[in-house]
Amino acid sequence: MSPNKVYDWFEERLEIQAIADDITSKYVPPHVNIFYCLGGITLTCFLVQVATGFAMTFYYRPTVTEAFYSVQYIMTEANFGWLIRSVHRWSASMMVLMMILHVFRVYLTGGFKKPRELTWVTGVILAVLTASFGVTGYSLPRDQIGYWAVKIVTGVPEAIPVIGSPLVELLRGSASVGQSTLTRFYSLHTFVLPLLTAVFMLMHFPMIRKQGISGPL
Repeated sequence: MSPNKVYDWFEERLEIQAIADDITSKYVPPHVNIFYCLGGITLTCFLVQVATGFAMTFYYRPTVTEAFYSVQYIMTEANFGWLIRSVHRWSASMMVLMMILHVFRVYLTGGFKKPRELTWVTGVILAVLTASFGVTGYSLPRDQIGYWAVKIVTGVPEAIPVIGSPLVELLRGSASVGQSTLTRFYSLHTFVLPLLTAVFMLMHFPMIRKQGISGPL
């Protein structure tokens, strides 16, 4: 079967050309500059995070006795493990930075105003999810920095009257930071947060495309 016939078969069923025409014919305002690419860079960092994070799940062991040594194995023994983890770590930092700059850019250009209120709300939720990635990811190596970061963050709700202590125990899985905490944070970091992020991205980007890019400063 020739390539043209294969293409025609898919075109008849999926209308590929119509989709391509819609993408390539979209009007881009003349005021758009590099600062309007910050959201796209954040998305790129997220995709890098997914790929490198998935690769590390083959070696990482989410237990208090093996977590640190499994990360050490990734860095010193696994083929290209040092590269994969380094890319994961630095792209995480880049993702947070780009997200912060993107939020500032959208706010300064009035991207939260009518009719883009829902785009702004989903963007803020994505920003919170991005920060949550950082908090949960910090705990996974089970080193001193990760342990104390988690202990401090999960201890913050304790200041809330009445419900503070139950909230802390809910986050940690017990009264102190231990195996239950690591299991919870690993599940959040590798499944819950990526799933929620994907869902809100599928809401966020179509609204941007529908409503267009906000105006200049």
